[in-house]
Amino acid sequence: MGTISTRVPDELEAELDAYLEEENLDRSTAVRKLLSEGLEEWRREQALDQLAAGSISFSKAAELAGMSVWDFAQLAKERDITWVADDHLDADLEAL
Repeated sequence: MGTISTRVPDELEAELDAYLEEENLDRSTAVRKLLSEGLEEWRREQALDQLAAGSISFSKAAELAGMSVWDFAQLAKERDITWVADDHLDADLEAL
């Protein structure tokens, strides 16, 4: 396991301390959890952006997001992103 060291503004540290207390976590566990959740959200946003741009198929976007096609379909619906494109339709149908 690697080690990451960083400096944070006092306000962010105070917010982290409140999170630690509320979630009853030690600092390392809390930072790992928050980093993991942030990266998960980032992957989903990247997949949605690429899908909306038409640069990847729906099934590839779901894979990049780390989600099942059904869960990703729900997320795309919530974000009002249309994913059915003629050039990706065959690949999407194959994946299903």
